[in-house]
Amino acid sequence: MRLHQWLLALSCAVPLAGAGPALAKAQKTPAKEPTSFGTLQAPSLQAARAQALAWLQDAGKADPATLKQFNGLWEEADRPLLDKVAATLALGDPQAAQLLAEARDPDAPAPTKVPGLLKDAKRPAFYRANLALAYAKALSNRRVYEEALDALRQAKPDQVVDPAAYFFHKAVAEHALLLRDQAGRSIVGVLEDVADAPQRYKLVAVLMLYDMQSWRDKDLGEIARKMDNVERRLGLARGGPHTQKIQKEVVARLDEIIKKLESQKKGGS
Repeated sequence: MRLHQWLLALSCAVPLAGAGPALAKAQKTPAKEPTSFGTLQAPSLQAARAQALAWLQDAGKADPATLKQFNGLWEEADRPLLDKVAATLALGDPQAAQLLAEARDPDAPAPTKVPGLLKDAKRPAFYRANLALAYAKALSNRRVYEEALDALRQAKPDQVVDPAAYFFHKAVAEHALLLRDQAGRSIVGVLEDVADAPQRYKLVAVLMLYDMQSWRDKDLGEIARKMDNVERRLGLARGGPHTQKIQKEVVARLDEIIKKLESQKKGGS
């Protein structure tokens, strides 16, 4: 289903205006990733398993005990493909295991930079790209959006076993950080670039697109979104200069609105 069809379908259920501009803006946004028009697709389970096994063997972890664990995790029917690959990387590399464990730990401090492991050009692309995606997914689930985006920049959608998850978590982070144009492009990635994106990703992507159409500069909605971002950053113990800058912007804009209302009240009286 093309993007305009998604918008049309959702507009029948959600009476929101402005879908036309949303579609035009999203489609005209310069591509940050290669535009593929539905040609990106997750590999089959067998193909991904073969890639993961080849990496495990190249890493020198083909002993019987490790292979037994590998076979066990790949036989888990309910485990998503990306999680199986991430578990394989953790099985074959203690550094990857520690990185993912820290990213998933809600009590662990939020990272402040991309780990060097994800930038190591000596590592195979399969390893770096899928570890970056699994790492970004874990951080996104904790609302650590800045570093999730930085991690995703270390990979390309055609390098990962789940390109839909790549675009989806990228869009979620960009939407949360109020990066409208970038989020629009990633949403198009979910809806049009990936042939087999899950329905839940597509529906959330369209809802984010509609939500962005209500965004207006310097209105109360923007203030609320910035305040939510401040609350998120403070919850991550990020009360530094960047958070203070956002707080000052919120206070300044509230002051402008109050003065405007006072002026209107005087004029009316």
